[in-house]
Amino acid sequence: MSISCDAGDKAPNFQLAVGEGKHVSLKDYKGRKLVLYFYPKDDTSGCTAEAIAFNGLRAQFEAAGAHVLGVSPDSLKSHARFKEKHALAIDLGADEAKEMLTAYGVWVEKSMYGRKYMGVERTTFLIGADGKIARIWRRVKVPKHADEVLQAAREI
Repeated sequence: MSISCDAGDKAPNFQLAVGEGKHVSLKDYKGRKLVLYFYPKDDTSGCTAEAIAFNGLRAQFEAAGAHVLGVSPDSLKSHARFKEKHALAIDLGADEAKEMLTAYGVWVEKSMYGRKYMGVERTTFLIGADGKIARIWRRVKVPKHADEVLQAAREI
């Protein structure tokens, strides 16, 4: 069952693998802003466009004091191939157990052609340096989304 997070709430804690032997948690970003974007699947058209857009603005996010972390239920191996194929420098977290996806309320029932299934609702959270959710974008449309998130990161 998904939990709902709202702007102003304390961001749910997490422990997530982002590379072989490398893990991150919410406390690693204490005192910094975190752009946490959830996406359905590595190397699909929308997810690739979104990752490339966030990656392209990575230096500007860093200048705004924000770190970008993408999260999907794909494996670290899948993330490594995806990052190499598209020359991505942003961190991608593997939540194969879907614990973080559930905690942030983005693991939801979806429907396509009348068939219901569980999947990731493309969502972005902007977490302030205080660890609270500053802004949420749900059911994200990829074009210009990274630019909008960057502007919001500069404003908080």
